[in-house]
Amino acid sequence: MSAPGTQSALMLHADRALPALVHGKQLPWLASPESGVERRLLERIGGEVALASSIVRYQPGSQFASHTHDLGEEFFVLDGTLSDEHGNYPAGSYVRNPPGTSHAPFSESGCVIFVKLRQMRADDNLQVRSSAHERGWRATGLHGHERATLHNADGVSVTLERVVAGTMVPARTHSGGEEIFVIAGSVKIIDADRVVLDAWSWSRRAGAQHAALAALTDVVLWIKRGHLPVEPR
Repeated sequence: MSAPGTQSALMLHADRALPALVHGKQLPWLASPESGVERRLLERIGGEVALASSIVRYQPGSQFASHTHDLGEEFFVLDGTLSDEHGNYPAGSYVRNPPGTSHAPFSESGCVIFVKLRQMRADDNLQVRSSAHERGWRATGLHGHERATLHNADGVSVTLERVVAGTMVPARTHSGGEEIFVIAGSVKIIDADRVVLDAWSWSRRAGAQHAALAALTDVVLWIKRGHLPVEPR
């Protein structure tokens, strides 16, 4: 789960103060340095070692060599089961490996994950391993909307949010930006562009103001807040 198979630096949506939008299912699968492991790149700053957000697919029986996460890794399993020497992570699992941790991931049956690399502070030491059956969903006070917190520390939060079809999530104000990855379903961003995000779509917006969302179907969202530049350019 490190970088693509090239030594040259890649700058993809590299200015994190600017908005970015990618429809992940429309991207090609690109080979990684390891046989049987492919990825779709959402954002990337670097070459073999990079700040990155990607969708990664492991073919059955594939594996990645043991590696250390100097600035951390977090991933959510979208399909199948990912494993390493620390355990098995079936679909719905969220894992946060802080800086300095290492592992050798593999998948016996094949899997797809959403993964973020090198996006933590060097002194961060909070490890999280959360499975779907351990998840505590809570009502937000908005009918048809509930939330499960995966991580919340130092002004940065990662949540799963389930929104029933037809529900409007109001515009939100919070500093440090908001990043949305659609796990399942379709949602529309209610702004001037009124963009529709389908499964595996990814949206990143810095700043404090965030547009309302309209669930076109029942939808599950992975949302990270508080980790981007305070003000967009």
